Amino acid sequence: MAVASTSLASQLSGPKSATSQYYPRFYGLRRSSSNLDNSLLSLSSPTLSPFQQFNSHLRLSSSSKKACRIVAMAGSGKFFVGGNWKCNGTKESISKLVSDLNSVKLEPDVDVVVAPPFIYINQVKNSLTDRIEISAQNSWIGKGGAFTGEISVEQLKDIGCKWVILGHSERRHVIGEDDQFIGKKAAYTLSQGLGVIACIGELLREREEGKTFDVCFQQMKAFADAVPSWDNVVIAYEPVWAIGTGKVATPQQAQEVHVAVRDWLKKNVSAEVASKTRIIYGGSVNGGNCAELAKEEDIDGFLVGGASLKGPEFATIVNAVTSKKVAA
Repeated sequence: MAVASTSLASQLSGPKSATSQYYPRFYGLRRSSSNLDNSLLSLSSPTLSPFQQFNSHLRLSSSSKKACRIVAMAGSGKFFVGGNWKCNGTKESISKLVSDLNSVKLEPDVDVVVAPPFIYINQVKNSLTDRIEISAQNSWIGKGGAFTGEISVEQLKDIGCKWVILGHSERRHVIGEDDQFIGKKAAYTLSQGLGVIACIGELLREREEGKTFDVCFQQMKAFADAVPSWDNVVIAYEPVWAIGTGKVATPQQAQEVHVAVRDWLKKNVSAEVASKTRIIYGGSVNGGNCAELAKEEDIDGFLVGGASLKGPEFATIVNAVTSKKVAA
């Protein structure tokens, strides 16, 4: 366990680019002969825009509607924003956070979810507006029993949880959960009627070695091999080097992985699943960068860490959906 934790820390503190905020644009993707990968890698050319390269992928709506319409959103479901509170909070601080969330104005066309620590789920569920659903941060692989320290999906369902976050990088790289174990957790969670926020993402070392797609596709395959249906799954792409580090993938870096994951779903599951499944971005998302990220076509929302502990800022991130709207 200590070795895994040290390894993760070393990855997060590894070599950085010359820029203070971002890693090199379009850097660290798998080198292969596939048409998709070649088109993604060619985005590094300064003379070509992302939308020129992704012309075949653009799905901008041409239909006219009243007031505003959402454009540049590949997933056909609502924008989705989740707040992962991780191992943070006390009864007092969470009471304040819930009060702040109850008082903010949230755009109506967004699914909003928060994931408190297990011991505070009941407190949050009993005091938070019904506008926001409750998620757990983890669950056991099967039915409850003699599993000390674990929480079963049945117990989560019993207290009103609607979602479970599975495969988060901290579970993978600190706790040591592998792809197949996470896939089985997802399958069991879905079988009990809860939704899954399925996390994928590469370490800094893996990005620098050109393995971003390989890692993400391997993690996707473990989910695909196990889950009975994708109807209640949201995929969260979270590059590990951007989680809690203050480093954020550029909108183009995030978009290129999102479109690659959607293309993987199309080729390996179905075109319908690729169209319907929401792919959200996580990794130091905050009130200052959410609007630009939200403009990207294949970014269907966010999974938010630290900024979700601040009610007004979390509301700003939820309301970033307006970046996808234009006048009709």
